[in-house]
Amino acid sequence: MTAENTFTIQKIATISTPFNQKFGIPRQPNLSVAKGIITFEDTFDDANMLKGIDSYSHLWLLFVFHQTIDRGWKSTVKAPRLGGNSTMGVFASRSTHRPNAIGMSVVKNKGMHLINGKKKLMVEGVDLVNGTPLVDIKPYLHYADSVDSATDSLNQLRPIPQREVIFENSVKPQLTEISRRHSDFTQLVCDVLAQDPRPAYKQPLDNDDKTYKVSLYNFDISFILKEGTVVVTQIAAL
Repeated sequence: MTAENTFTIQKIATISTPFNQKFGIPRQPNLSVAKGIITFEDTFDDANMLKGIDSYSHLWLLFVFHQTIDRGWKSTVKAPRLGGNSTMGVFASRSTHRPNAIGMSVVKNKGMHLINGKKKLMVEGVDLVNGTPLVDIKPYLHYADSVDSATDSLNQLRPIPQREVIFENSVKPQLTEISRRHSDFTQLVCDVLAQDPRPAYKQPLDNDDKTYKVSLYNFDISFILKEGTVVVTQIAAL
């Protein structure tokens, strides 16, 4: 590969999120209330670089798939939404395994906040694992970025589930206690589990007594499927 075909990209910031593992992360941004805290690298920790950012309700985050970059890429990838066996071209997917391991997410701009004496940018609706490196931030422009006539045949074929989520009585006191520290915790659990994070081939099953676990903040949330409803059976501190 020649020098003119290679580029250097610097990490500008790191985002902290409730998601400590890939399993359970919403399939796309803004499908949950998950919050993100963006901490800038020293080189880019300059308030002037964010001047005017409060003019925009939403932002584009460009990031690196740092956990999968070493695995390389292929021209076709398995499509989880199609059951995990069918394949699609890598450029017809949002797979993490790409020629350049770059992703993009549009998130809600919650503004600058002073945290531990340092200004940080808060966002909401994230779909990124905790510790993801960011390489750029851009304003989302509704008049240019929103295309009303856009189509998505994959979503028509296999829409993202929206299941009811309930909590067993035994976990409700703990849920109340955790919510004192994380006010969004209950809603976040419901948002994540309503989308049924089980493997796609399992999603047609409305009864599944296998216990699955999703890690949010510092807690493991255990759940099963019963008559089409997601039932949270246990919440354990990590």
